[in-house]
Amino acid sequence: MIVYKVIYTVKEGFVKRNQENIRAFLADFKAMDTDSFRYNIYQKGDKRTFVHISHFKDEEIQQKVLNVPSFVSFQKERDASGLEMEPSIEEIFPLDGTRNMLG
Repeated sequence: MIVYKVIYTVKEGFVKRNQENIRAFLADFKAMDTDSFRYNIYQKGDKRTFVHISHFKDEEIQQKVLNVPSFVSFQKERDASGLEMEPSIEEIFPLDGTRNMLG
């Protein structure tokens, strides 16, 4: 399993647009085989910092998901918005949980 955590902060004026873009790519993700990946987004208390946690069964599904056009568009628009904090990308490793993360 491949798991990543991405954290970034957008400018206050871009929060609503970022949320709209997230909802757009999540709609496309939900139309895919979600048994092979999980993708969740959280907002911190400042409402401008977003945390994305992704779980992929393998590299093949990871590449498929990360190349969905609406996701690529989200990344480009987010990066062009003038971020307050550039994305911090960290691979993390699952230890245990209350349920199996992928099926």
